[in-house]
Amino acid sequence: MTLALIDTSTANIASVRYALNRLSVEPVLAATPGEAAGAEKLILPGVGAAGPAMRALERSGWADALRSDTRPLLGVCLGMQLLFGESDEDSGAGTPVSLLGLIPGRVERLAPSDAGPWPHMGWNTLSFPPGSDPLLNGIEEGAHVYFVHGFYVPEGASTLATTAYGTRISAMVRHGHIAGCQFHPERSGTVGARILSNFIKG
Repeated sequence: MTLALIDTSTANIASVRYALNRLSVEPVLAATPGEAAGAEKLILPGVGAAGPAMRALERSGWADALRSDTRPLLGVCLGMQLLFGESDEDSGAGTPVSLLGLIPGRVERLAPSDAGPWPHMGWNTLSFPPGSDPLLNGIEEGAHVYFVHGFYVPEGASTLATTAYGTRISAMVRHGHIAGCQFHPERSGTVGARILSNFIKG
């Protein structure tokens, strides 16, 4: 199985790559769609801000390519948010950032609350119905995973698993062949490794 990591130059490529290496997978680093032509599955990692990440995807041709690609795709952290329609994160012009539009929905800013400071950073639990998706095979409800984010996708039709941080957050999503994790599976120990393995083998 060949897997490609989409390199936007704004992503946590190294840590995701090492996590895949620990699962005996050596991904292809693909800065352009052509470099992932032989891959069976794609992972879109991301850290930082939506605007720069989307500009990188547009420049490289990945934005247009992903809108028509039918291969299994997993978005990680910001990479998950980029799968949606638009983000309330400031584009620099006071308007929402237009995203890939692969999953219906909007990315919103987390509001400060009694749950803790902004951004949400640290370990939190997953809530999901048993047997809800192959990505969650072998994961127990209430398992802890590691989050770092200030924006989130509200619970909706695509939500697989949630966590609570002042509000219900989409921790994992699925829309056809496209899935995403708001948390960092590569930093989430054995739970994150199992989710990555489920994606690879699924």
